[in-house]
Amino acid sequence: MSEKTIFQKIIDREIPATIEHEDEHCIVIHDIAAQAPTHLLLIPKKLIPRIGEATPDDAPLLGHMMTLIPQLAAKLGWSDGFRTVINNGPHGGEAVPHLHIHLLAGRQMAWPPG
Repeated sequence: MSEKTIFQKIIDREIPATIEHEDEHCIVIHDIAAQAPTHLLLIPKKLIPRIGEATPDDAPLLGHMMTLIPQLAAKLGWSDGFRTVINNGPHGGEAVPHLHIHLLAGRQMAWPPG
């Protein structure tokens, strides 16, 4: 991919974002098109275009991101629950070709999601 994704530009501080958490592996930002009172995006600093292109070598990074989710939930007081979503490809709702995990909370989630 020759052009940076919007997430790479946020990671490189070329575009501002409201950052909730950052470490050496990922950044967590508030979604500007929030679909719930709290809507975070967990974004790996390593560019993985989509979950369908992750490799076994990415398992430690993905595991780190997944175990960060309950830590964020505890920090933000989401005792009533939350939802995680990973979109894969255009038919899966993917808008940015850079793997990210949506973390939504603060309202009752419906099923099916859409």
